[in-house]
Amino acid sequence: MELNKYIRDVQDFPKKGILFKDISPLLANGKVLRFVIDKMVELSKEADIIIGPDARGFLFGTPVAAMLQKPFIMVRKPNKLPGEVISMEYNLEYGTNKLEVQKGMIKEGQKAIIIDDVLATGGTTKAIIKLVESQGAKVEKVVLLMELENLKGRDMLSPYKVESLIKI
Repeated sequence: MELNKYIRDVQDFPKKGILFKDISPLLANGKVLRFVIDKMVELSKEADIIIGPDARGFLFGTPVAAMLQKPFIMVRKPNKLPGEVISMEYNLEYGTNKLEVQKGMIKEGQKAIIIDDVLATGGTTKAIIKLVESQGAKVEKVVLLMELENLKGRDMLSPYKVESLIKI
């Protein structure tokens, strides 16, 4: 299935000079969405846990985890998760950001697969890897709907295995 035709380009969003890759048409087509989820399931079978970042990682990671009958662990921005959390601060081009996961959700020795919608520069995904591995789990691979190849995010994630369904 040619998934590229379900990705819409939106010029100057969210700000001038950005060409945004909108996945809304893909999500709005149940047959295509099911195809994507099934492909991600195939790529994630060796996982003990599925990790998904807020918010679009939830869209793909949760159904994959449910179909594999594996735990889904949310990674969120600060102050979005109840209880005690583990935090990881990371650098952005314009400052810093922080990600959190609930303490005790990731267990030592677990094989984790991170599922998300897009790989751009790789900074956020690298921070998620560090967060997961700080809890003693091993990231087996990163599974993505789409990879923006010109931004070279895959390079930042070396030596981790990266699987993307769409390369743009």
